[in-house]
Amino acid sequence: MSERHSAEFWFDPLCPWAWMTSRWMGEVQQVRDVDVTWSVMSLSVLNEGRDELPQKYRELMDAGWGPVRVVIAARDKFGDEVVKPLYDALGERIHHRGEDHPTAIAGALAELELPAELAEAADSEDHDEELRLSHQRAIDLVGDDVGTPVIAVDGVAFFGPVVSPAPKGEDAGRLWDGCVLVANTPGFFELKRSRTVGPIFDTGA
Repeated sequence: MSERHSAEFWFDPLCPWAWMTSRWMGEVQQVRDVDVTWSVMSLSVLNEGRDELPQKYRELMDAGWGPVRVVIAARDKFGDEVVKPLYDALGERIHHRGEDHPTAIAGALAELELPAELAEAADSEDHDEELRLSHQRAIDLVGDDVGTPVIAVDGVAFFGPVVSPAPKGEDAGRLWDGCVLVANTPGFFELKRSRTVGPIFDTGA
């Protein structure tokens, strides 16, 4: 019997790279014994106060508060078990269908039969303290020179893996095995190369 591992996955629904990695994580759960906790972080929080951002990206960050706030609000009302299904529903709409955030939020809430009024959290700061605490937990583990996603493997956190397209089946399992290996290697910090492709979404059934 294979050893059981744990992972915590921090995501921002806005981030296409986190979406790619989350699809890989779902594949991993089919072929490896791993318990995954899904948590939120925020590119909008990460980029606060960075005046040098290009205008288009600044506008994206300003709009990016909405989806992650709604996830936090839903978790507060319905518990941790709603986080992953809501992320899946939001990500499908944002990254595959290209819906704007209000449309994606409304559709995701309706799909999961969650109260439509949760959408009001998108424009409210009521849950920002919890959002910031969840975000900061990830940053405290991995450092502040990263983005999303962050994944903790058996308690050791890294940025990434950044992968496109998301591996499936045993290919996903082998990448997970590598993550377990480096997480359990004392003194290991980083592997990186420049990206040569963007997010390649699997739009098949």
